[in-house]
Amino acid sequence: MTKPYVSWGRYPYQQQMGQDLHWMPDTLPATETPFLPQGNARSYGDSCMLQEGTVLSTRFMRRFISFDTESGVMRCESGTTLADILAVAEPQGWFLPVTPGTKFATVGGSIANDVHGKNHHVAGTFGSHVIQFELLRSDGSRRVCSRTENADWYAATIGGLGVTGFITWAELQLKKVANSAINAENIKYENLAEFFRLSEESEQDYEYTVAWVDCLAAGNKLGRGHFTRGNHARPVQPRPPRPGTQLSMPVDPPVSLVNSLSLKAFNWLYYNRQLDKVSYQTMHYDPFFYPLDHIHNWNRMYGPKGFLQYQCVIPMENSEAAITELLQRIGRANYGSFLAVLKVFGDVPTPALLSFPRPGTTLALDFPYKGSLTMHLFDQLDEVVVQAGGALYPAKDAHMKAEHFQSFYPNASKLQHFKDPHITSSFWQRVMESTS
Repeated sequence: MTKPYVSWGRYPYQQQMGQDLHWMPDTLPATETPFLPQGNARSYGDSCMLQEGTVLSTRFMRRFISFDTESGVMRCESGTTLADILAVAEPQGWFLPVTPGTKFATVGGSIANDVHGKNHHVAGTFGSHVIQFELLRSDGSRRVCSRTENADWYAATIGGLGVTGFITWAELQLKKVANSAINAENIKYENLAEFFRLSEESEQDYEYTVAWVDCLAAGNKLGRGHFTRGNHARPVQPRPPRPGTQLSMPVDPPVSLVNSLSLKAFNWLYYNRQLDKVSYQTMHYDPFFYPLDHIHNWNRMYGPKGFLQYQCVIPMENSEAAITELLQRIGRANYGSFLAVLKVFGDVPTPALLSFPRPGTTLALDFPYKGSLTMHLFDQLDEVVVQAGGALYPAKDAHMKAEHFQSFYPNASKLQHFKDPHITSSFWQRVMESTS
């Protein structure tokens, strides 16, 4: 059947052939036509897309296989979402050791992109907590992969962008928590230098840290924003109820609602929403980790052309200068983002052959797609990232040049050895198979 199967950013908007899988397959399609495993399509760019081929969607493969409530070891199908896991594990005192900014990502997608969260400086990436998984190849072979069994395939598949094979199931080590609520501290800070000071002083005592940045601020206010840090609440503290209000974007507006006027108003209001320098709150984990999940179909606000995210990481020694230059170039282009996030990664090793997080500072911004204007701005930002020795995030990308990808990820050539000959993606074709 034909369905859009588009990524969350809805750019590039490509009509794709797709097949929904409801059970773990015994074999993969015996065809010369390429295919791509796809989870819940929460990647923003084209890493979860394949225009010329077939998408095999795992979104209905959401069954739990086992869960040891004493050890916190859970085995589930690869289409199981992080929301599914929390619904089962959290009431029993277990939590995700690492979670991205949406709970609607699947386990398979989280492995393929080696996703990260607000606690990278403590817990590393998602892949660090994957015990083992089964990998089904197009030739019918099956491998159970772990740190000790088929370890090379384990490393290649974590962060391997889905091209090494089809993950049928995965086994995860969850984290024991006495209270899933979060004691959160929100600090209204004045500039980029203060952000780095807050990040450094928070590293040892806070598990979760992240900042929202007003990307329209300039001069001595450049990089100002809200710095949020937190830890799980103490056992004796009451758990706040989950927020009941669910907002929604019911239709696609004819044009993007994110423009220079709305952006200026939003950023001013958001920065000034807190009158005091510091505020404290004990909150349910859901709005702390997944604030945008409470707005159903929020990606529609960008209109029919969709949006692109630009997410980079800059080595620590170059972070302040490079982030300053990036924000200045965005400001000069008068093309900002209201979803601008700044975070410091720690030096926690990953088992992955390819992985985006590395020691340094990551900046993520969402931009409505404006054709050549968008790509021109991204080219300008790329110059800064390349010169600073940084890298871009494949899971959020729809523009990265092939030479940049191979420079950012020197192990990409090694991954070619593990790639399934019948599996590819629009992203992989663009950065590894392009002849241009």
